[in-house]
Amino acid sequence: MRNHPISPVTEPLQYRAIGVVRGIYKPTDAEQLTRGVLVDADGKEIEAVVLGRVLTLMRRHLAMDEPHLWVTYPRCRESDHLHLQIAGVWEPSTLSPDQSDADDTLPEGDDFFSIRGELIFTKPESGELVVKVRQQARADGQRPLPFKLQIKGELPLEHLRHFVSLDVRRSGQELHLESHEVIAPMPTRGGKSKSGRGRAPAGSRG
Repeated sequence: MRNHPISPVTEPLQYRAIGVVRGIYKPTDAEQLTRGVLVDADGKEIEAVVLGRVLTLMRRHLAMDEPHLWVTYPRCRESDHLHLQIAGVWEPSTLSPDQSDADDTLPEGDDFFSIRGELIFTKPESGELVVKVRQQARADGQRPLPFKLQIKGELPLEHLRHFVSLDVRRSGQELHLESHEVIAPMPTRGGKSKSGRGRAPAGSRG
């Protein structure tokens, strides 16, 4: 068993958006666990959906009235509205019989997210930035559309159109930048010059 829910990076330009949130999951409908909210220690509610493979785990192994450290994929519908896809739970003491004395905490702490993607917008004076994350192709060969994450923090304009690796912390409904690494400029496509001062070209599909 891995000793961390976030896998090590295996290639320099590896996209991802994954993190951990501690809270109590409350489904909207007791009969249908797939949609609900995560309630954190401050009582804040974050909209959430449960991915299929986690449902069995919930039903068989987890006390649903207690907080757990959920492994989640973040999405942002608006800048102040976070949406989480629950992909797993990090609780070695419960889920690994041979690790009953295991530590269920992580060195990065709760609410830590690793975001890797293309910086497509940054406005240092207002502390806003947007990263575009591409998803892996599905088993049927279809590639989901990329998605954008809005993050609070400052990155210089010269890093636009670069691939960046960000360490981010959730606070309420927002993701806040803690540290960053600029990996490489994004390759230009079709010989076109890099686009302007921050926003993705209209209709850009990646």
